[in-house]
Amino acid sequence: MGKRLVEWVDRRFPLTTFIKHELTEYPTPRNLSIWWTFGFFAGFMLVLQIVSGVFLAMHYKPDATLAFASVEHIMRDVNYGWLLRYIHSTGASAFFIVIYIHMARTLYYGSFRAPRELMWWTGQVLLLSLMATAFMGYLLPWGQMSYWGAQVITNLFRATPFIGDQVVIWLRGDFVVGDATLQRFFALHFLFPFLICGLVMIHLVALHFVKSSNPSGINLADKDNIPFHPYFTAKDFYGLGIFLIIFFYFVFFHPEYFIEEANNIPANPLVTPPHIVPEWYFLPFYAILRAIPDFAGGVVAMTLSIMVFALMPYLDRCKIPGGSRYRPVYRAMFLIFAIDIVALSYVGYEPPSETLAVVGQVATAIYFSLFLLLPFASKWEDQWLRKRGLPKPVVEMMESEQRQRAAGWR
Repeated sequence: MGKRLVEWVDRRFPLTTFIKHELTEYPTPRNLSIWWTFGFFAGFMLVLQIVSGVFLAMHYKPDATLAFASVEHIMRDVNYGWLLRYIHSTGASAFFIVIYIHMARTLYYGSFRAPRELMWWTGQVLLLSLMATAFMGYLLPWGQMSYWGAQVITNLFRATPFIGDQVVIWLRGDFVVGDATLQRFFALHFLFPFLICGLVMIHLVALHFVKSSNPSGINLADKDNIPFHPYFTAKDFYGLGIFLIIFFYFVFFHPEYFIEEANNIPANPLVTPPHIVPEWYFLPFYAILRAIPDFAGGVVAMTLSIMVFALMPYLDRCKIPGGSRYRPVYRAMFLIFAIDIVALSYVGYEPPSETLAVVGQVATAIYFSLFLLLPFASKWEDQWLRKRGLPKPVVEMMESEQRQRAAGWR
């Protein structure tokens, strides 16, 4: 019965061909490490967030007078509502952990370089969309921290040249964060995940067109690739099992770990929290914002700190494949960058002080200096490595790419 049904569909839609070409028989480098599974984890978390969010939306009231009470109603009265809420709130943090590791892997192994620029840029658009979705969702519990966080973040758009005040009013739907803001944020927070699904499909199309990178950075010959199924599906699901153990440990034993205590208090426009802190995944960029004394300058620096990643295919001028595997200078710069991100996160989380202000400014200077130095350091490293001599597979791949480019020009 099932076979006849599949045959009936295949005569009208290339279902089997699509599954074989894009999934089961998709040629995959045999040397992919565990770091390549985080893309699969990201897709799983997207589905989990959408499903849990849809069920939460059935009971949530996007009304300034009822929003906080509706969250309490979900937690106390709805069957397993507490579980849905904690899966969704913890899932947001887990989603960003997965995305940041996935992005770090791409940077470390140089998977953003030609011919994978479009894949990298679609990933950057996905990151910005996730940030916007998370920011709008943070307001929905209508707690003290989410209310004042939205007040601060929306106010940053006043730095928009010429139309800053109009943009802020459009975002809020009012002159202050209120009921209109809550309703439009709820509508957009519900809509954006489905738009993100479309962006994910574009990202996957770009990935499958240029094929997956691998830790060596060398494009393997067809004979060295293996089908995606069952080798990597088994590997992905094994990794997913470990990931879910950690995820549900936080859901069941530390569900409030990623929730600020102040957000368990109803929003009060008349009482400002002593220290307004965004969600942890915004902390490095928030620290950069605070490091610049000038308001407009801080907003520009924060925006550039996110957008600068799109320039990585052009900032990295080293032509040697393999990311950091054969490149000690790039590997050292990546390590400094990772430490700097941790320092910025700490500065963004702690209350402002003179000492932390200096640390934040130094960390911000290091952050941007690494991007500014990368073109010169990578160019010098390329020349230095060529003089030392490269491994034979790397030389062969570079010669092959040169021949392909020459053939294309002819």
